[in-house]
Amino acid sequence: MAVPKRKQSRSNTRSRRSQWKAEAPTLVKTIENGRTVYSLPHRAKMVTDSVGTELFLEYKGRKVADA
Repeated sequence: MAVPKRKQSRSNTRSRRSQWKAEAPTLVKTIENGRTVYSLPHRAKMVTDSVGTELFLEYKGRKVADA
């Protein structure tokens, strides 16, 4: 395994770490039953009834798993 020959300075360490940035997730806007819903693309979403009980997972209009 490679081992560094010298200690890396704080300046170099911090400037390297500063390049790691969190990205805001890209959301897809859909309108369901008059409500605007934002969700992640390519991800199954939970279908709920009028009370709010989770029924099943749905993807592309198809049921993919039970809750």
